[in-house]
Formats: sequence, C-alpha cells, structure tokens
Amino acid sequence: MGFDVHPFGDDPNRPLLLGGVALEGPGLAGHSDADVIAHAVADALLGAAALGDIGSFFPDTDQQWKDADSIALLRHVAASVAEAGYRVGNVDCSVILEAPKLAPHRQLMQERLTEAVGAPVTVKAKRAEGLGALGRREGIACYAVALVEETGSD
Repeated sequence: MGFDVHPFGDDPNRPLLLGGVALEGPGLAGHSDADVIAHAVADALLGAAALGDIGSFFPDTDQQWKDADSIALLRHVAASVAEAGYRVGNVDCSVILEAPKLAPHRQLMQERLTEAVGAPVTVKAKRAEGLGALGRREGIACYAVALVEETGSD
C-alpha cells in the first residue's frame, strides 16, 4: 500500500501533474514535480517488494531530484521491483480531491501509469465532501495498492 499527499503551492507557473498528465489548476508543492498519484504508486510497489519507500530511493534532500519527472521515477521503481524478482500484477489508486475533475483525464492517466509500471494501473477519484484539509481544497492525496508476485528462479 502506498500513500502520498501534497498541498497546493504558491508558484503560479508550476503545473498540476497527476498520473503524468498536466491539468488545469494550481500546481502541488513538492521537491519533485509533486505527482501524488505516481508517488503513491511508487510507494505501493516498493512496499510490496520490501524495497523501502520512495524517500529512500529519491530523497528530497538530494538536488538531483528537484523538479524530477515522477513518471520517470516510477519507471525506475518498476525496474527495481523487477530486478528484485517480482512481477507487478496490477495497481489500484484512489485519489482524494475536491477539484479538478479527474474523469476527463482518467484514461490518459491510466495509460501513462500503466506504461511506466508495465502492468495495469487504475485510477479512481473520491471527494473528501468538504471535510478536513482535502475538503477545503488545500491539497490532494492518493492511496495505491499494488499486487506483485515473485517471479521465482526456475
């Protein structure tokens, strides 16, 4: 299981990236491009393969990851999972946000995430119904669950 959350940032020029897709709206604050969906998927994969977490692979104290493309980071994670002897079955994501609407972009997000992971990735949007920081539109969060299988050594 993976989780990520980012607040909306103050930089009007920062794009909002979700699942590798640029959307209208203020961008999220973060060291990389702050793509909460890609980050949650990466954490789910790393956890399922017992490889740690995204922070141990791409620490926010390392300037080489500043504004990094999270889909590229996710490709690296997927390759590391395969190198560790696992095959990804699928990943399912629940994104919690009040806006923007994900439905018009969901198919493209799923395609980009699926390509990066090498297995089906699904994305669902859920509202916080006005509750808490997410309900007040202060940021976006994502939960992801990954199924991996050991490939074995025949």
